[in-house]
Amino acid sequence: MNTCPNKQDEVKKLFSSCKTAEERYELIISLGRKLPPMNPLYKTPENLVEGCQSKLYLNFSIINNTLHFECDSDALISKGLAAILLLLYNNESPEFIITHPPVILSDLNIFASLSPTRAHGLKSLFLKMQKIALQYLV
Repeated sequence: MNTCPNKQDEVKKLFSSCKTAEERYELIISLGRKLPPMNPLYKTPENLVEGCQSKLYLNFSIINNTLHFECDSDALISKGLAAILLLLYNNESPEFIITHPPVILSDLNIFASLSPTRAHGLKSLFLKMQKIALQYLV
């Protein structure tokens, strides 16, 4: 599918009005509020993202060699961070997810807005997405 440049532009546009770490943080929380809740049946130990400060779940399906992700968390900040990765990687091929790290997050100073444990959780979520993608390489 290879749409990440467009998706990166969407994320850049979302954060373009954020001038401070506090504004970025508020936007991330807002994205978390907009993310739909996950079916409780998918909130299982195997869908739990290890390394997160809060409980963060990642569920997926694969259709026509594209990965479809959904996330949920008990913390709005974690849910908002997950929403950013979903904007970037939902409905992409496994190859794409493996070969395109989310450098946009550093470019936008997202990590600077986060505590070390939140930043670690975000990295853990992406690693889990990549591990899932590795299982479905064609």
